[in-house]
Amino acid sequence: MTDTVFGRMEASVRSLSCASQKPPQGGALDCADCDVRGQSICQALDPDEFEALEKIGRTVSFPSKATVFEQGRDAVHVGNLTSGALRLSKLLPDGRRQVVGFAMPGDFLGLALAKTHMFTADALTPAKICQFSRVGFSELIDEKPRLMRALLEAASHELTLAQDQMVVLGRRTAEEKIAAFLIGMRNRYARIHGASVHVPLPMTRLDIGDYLGLTVETVSRMMTRMAREKTIVIVPDGVRLLDVARLERLAEV
Repeated sequence: MTDTVFGRMEASVRSLSCASQKPPQGGALDCADCDVRGQSICQALDPDEFEALEKIGRTVSFPSKATVFEQGRDAVHVGNLTSGALRLSKLLPDGRRQVVGFAMPGDFLGLALAKTHMFTADALTPAKICQFSRVGFSELIDEKPRLMRALLEAASHELTLAQDQMVVLGRRTAEEKIAAFLIGMRNRYARIHGASVHVPLPMTRLDIGDYLGLTVETVSRMMTRMAREKTIVIVPDGVRLLDVARLERLAEV
């Protein structure tokens, strides 16, 4: 049994990886109806250039808990996450798991265009991806320099996030880590849906702990304390931020 961040039971990594997988459902790409076109790298293209994307891509749907791709496997495809959320994790040589991030709508999967996947992506919710052949997308980049610039900007943003995460893991207290995580998620949702104090959290406490370098118990204790101090309100699908100023101070935003 699994749950969201506020549930009572946590699934083990092994049980998640062994869950039965259904083949992803695919369909034709329709860029005109894309909800995240303005937030994805595709915004660099002119309207008449989207036909080239549609020729090499398809829309693929994944159910919750499905593995989208696995660390070490051949990277046949790249793509834009258009709906849902993914957990990105890396399996260490000693068998431990490190969550390296969470993909949100508008994020591009496969920025490095590497031949193999450097991490595993699992669907936290039902998810849809505009999926392209890695080879075909590489050829399209050669033809569309603006698309390459958009990829470089996205890569630069990911590098900044990675540097911030290094600081979070190495130099902040548990409370500061949780605050930085909540403010970071708020900012990411704001980019998609506009500013809001409601922050959905589809990931489990185990996921958050693995991402922040904390135990499940510490994540739960910090969340409970923040709720008791009326900094946040815990709701079924996430949290509401009551004292944003305090969270931002803790997160050093």
